[in-house]
Amino acid sequence: MPRGYVAALNPDPTEKKPFFHILPGSITLTFGMLGCDLHCQNCQNWDISQVLRDADARGAPQRVSPEQIVAVAQRAGAQLIGSSYNEPLITSEWAVEIFKAARAENIRGIYVSNGNATREVLEYIRPYVVGYKIDLKTMQDKQYRKLGAPLNTILDAIQLVKQMGFWLEIVTLVIPGFNDSSEELMDAARFIRSISPDIPWHVTAFHPDYKMFDANYTSAQTLLRAAEIGQEAGLNYVYAGNIPGRVKNYENTYCPKCNTLLVERYGYRIPQNRITREGKCPKCGETIPGIWN
Repeated sequence: MPRGYVAALNPDPTEKKPFFHILPGSITLTFGMLGCDLHCQNCQNWDISQVLRDADARGAPQRVSPEQIVAVAQRAGAQLIGSSYNEPLITSEWAVEIFKAARAENIRGIYVSNGNATREVLEYIRPYVVGYKIDLKTMQDKQYRKLGAPLNTILDAIQLVKQMGFWLEIVTLVIPGFNDSSEELMDAARFIRSISPDIPWHVTAFHPDYKMFDANYTSAQTLLRAAEIGQEAGLNYVYAGNIPGRVKNYENTYCPKCNTLLVERYGYRIPQNRITREGKCPKCGETIPGIWN
């Protein structure tokens, strides 16, 4: 498998991944490789993810060792190293090399993935990956197959990731005219709820990119409708992202039992985090699922 290089390497807020229930306010050193098993028309990282398909994608590798990556993470004060930007599953052997070196320095590994996974690869990475974010792009099989995968493969992977004990968060990029109907959003929310009401669901705003310029920017009203659908479906943690300050309280984390404000967010900034080191609400003692310590 490809190894020994990165095509992108940046220290990012962990909230940007987005992970809202892993170490709020922390830094994740994020690396990306070349290539992807899907071919989404709106990919914002297409210059590296589509480099094997598109002659205009000019991403280039830069040689690096796992030890060098860990050293960069330490200089950046990162508590996590994440494989992202392109699809991490296709270079999992390399990611594990990096995560092994990182674990020796008490730095944990995370995946930001499209979820086109098998049980075998999840078992392979499980000892080294604590957090796994999956993009649930649509609930329509026909639309998913146009991107390069059957819908059921993604849904099965979501269930596997949860069953195998990764910390799981799910993101749906809400694209006008593609997946923004109330019926489809409810289908997604109910599917997530059927696995666990404690899985955070992020509904985020689309902006035109790569080859998808025929769809409009996602409005704040659409994100608010999507978030309300998630709550109606019974999800405890629903977040609306990408347009800070315009989505009411859907950037924040609240206790599902007593509604106390636990983590206040504005974009990637954390003005306050009141969750205890034991991962509990300070007012009522309710356990808040996630990685807090």
